Amino acid sequence: MSRIGKQPIPIPAGVKIEIQGTHIKVLGGKGTLERDIRPEIEVVAYDNTLVCNPKGTSKKVMAFWGMTRSLIHNMVVGVDQGFSKKLMVEGVGYRASVSGNVLTLNVGYSSGVEYSLPAGISASVEKDNSIMLQGIDKELVGLVAAQIRGIRKPEPYKGKGIRYFDEHIVRKVGKAGGKK
Repeated sequence: MSRIGKQPIPIPAGVKIEIQGTHIKVLGGKGTLERDIRPEIEVVAYDNTLVCNPKGTSKKVMAFWGMTRSLIHNMVVGVDQGFSKKLMVEGVGYRASVSGNVLTLNVGYSSGVEYSLPAGISASVEKDNSIMLQGIDKELVGLVAAQIRGIRKPEPYKGKGIRYFDEHIVRKVGKAGGKK
């Protein structure tokens, strides 16, 4: 039995949910999210909660049960509070700037790398050369953060590159440090 799937999803005030078969639409103060869920899972709305019920007991259905509950919960939290991800740009001369929906990164290449932010994602660059990504779709915020990090991954010798705020880079000893 799925420990995650059987938990009810609380619906905060100001969030409205429309269920039409396998299509779920969540409306909130920050925006609207829609998703089609698997037909093996049934979503039932009670007073201020949603409950996901499986239509079967196979291993595959049980896996979909927990995943569907997590996806719907992330939709509810996203339209109510939103999600954010912070990236750090580290290195001498490494900079980031935002103009409109284009993020420009100067990270050691001969020219700046321009990254177009998708609809629904906003970015801001703070004084400590960190990038704050915000949006209502957790999956999209994480995907954009991973793509930006992939432009210049952190290297293990000096730690230069783009990393997540809470990511720890394991540093290696250089060539001269190992001979002593």
